[in-house]
Amino acid sequence: MLRWLIGGGREPQGLAETGEKLLELNGHTQKITAIITFTFLESCEEKNQLILTASADKTVICLTVLQRLDVWLSGGNDLCVWNRKLDLLCKTSHLSDTGITALVEIPKNCVVAAVGKELIIFRLVAPTEGSLEWDILEVKRLLDHQDNILSLVNVNDLSFVTGSHVGELIIWDVLDWTMQAYERNFWDPSSQLDAQQEIRLCQKSNDISIHHFTCDEENVFAAVGRGLYVYNLQMKRVIACQKTAHDSNVLHIDKLPNRQLISCSEDGSVRIWELREKQQLTAEPVPTGFFNMWGFGRVNKQASQPVKKQQENAPSCSLELIGDLIGHSSSVEMFLYFEDHGLVTCSADHLIILWKNGQRESGLRSLKLFQKLEENGDLYLAV
Repeated sequence: MLRWLIGGGREPQGLAETGEKLLELNGHTQKITAIITFTFLESCEEKNQLILTASADKTVICLTVLQRLDVWLSGGNDLCVWNRKLDLLCKTSHLSDTGITALVEIPKNCVVAAVGKELIIFRLVAPTEGSLEWDILEVKRLLDHQDNILSLVNVNDLSFVTGSHVGELIIWDVLDWTMQAYERNFWDPSSQLDAQQEIRLCQKSNDISIHHFTCDEENVFAAVGRGLYVYNLQMKRVIACQKTAHDSNVLHIDKLPNRQLISCSEDGSVRIWELREKQQLTAEPVPTGFFNMWGFGRVNKQASQPVKKQQENAPSCSLELIGDLIGHSSSVEMFLYFEDHGLVTCSADHLIILWKNGQRESGLRSLKLFQKLEENGDLYLAV
């Protein structure tokens, strides 16, 4: 198991170290739903950053920055476009009482907004010589989901992915907005569901809701209910899963280096997983009949077909638990991973915890010790 430590990389003795609070920003009266940074150049050399936050108190749910156009968008009951000076440039009409739940940028000055069961494509029109005003136009509505869309992220330069409350995963083309793949039962790759199983799953729709996505060049990683699933873009099927990765719903996931994945849950746990290849074992066809019991006669081809089909549908990889970070006493809402500084988790217990990779910190301390000995002339090469 990986060893992750609280605070400065030392084994915790009693109470963990407490960090220094640099600044506290108070302005919202209800839960903050999104936070994002907006970087821009004030002059040729001076670089500034804005911190943008959204909250349920003013019905702004999601934020996204279009760096190339030097604007940012806020989504709630409508969609608004702002500049760095916080001037409202343009907005749509009222879209929905439930509001925009997710928002991402796609090519051709367009954005995709998730509104209930629908995906709405908007195009931003920048000022020109003929018109000095910004505008935002609705281009198309995609109505392929059967229930509310909870997750929406870009996969790569060619596609984006959406996930719904009833476990639908859809891969979309970013240029023509057509479906590339549709998976309704992707959370159960091992077997086909009968009608009664389907009813039971629908009764526990929260167990199959897709709460969050993260992606790499080959796979889409999905947080589905209490489980984690790896969907391969080329094979168009699930290649690995942990159906009960946590005791409660998985709220947030992200990739780590070396094919590793980190997840946090309502149960207060933070866990680290590794995607590993399974050794493929060739199963022999099942013999039938009296003579085949003793090795005589021909193998029944029909009997071997279900075995072959089961092998093809079986996950080809596994998600192995390699780390369990225990420190929070309530739901862990989200985390941020910094390659050089470690992992920061935030929870409903009002704690923000910084975690360090124990192995990495031990190596850094050893390196600093050798450097100090070398500076003091106390390091000698063995003959």
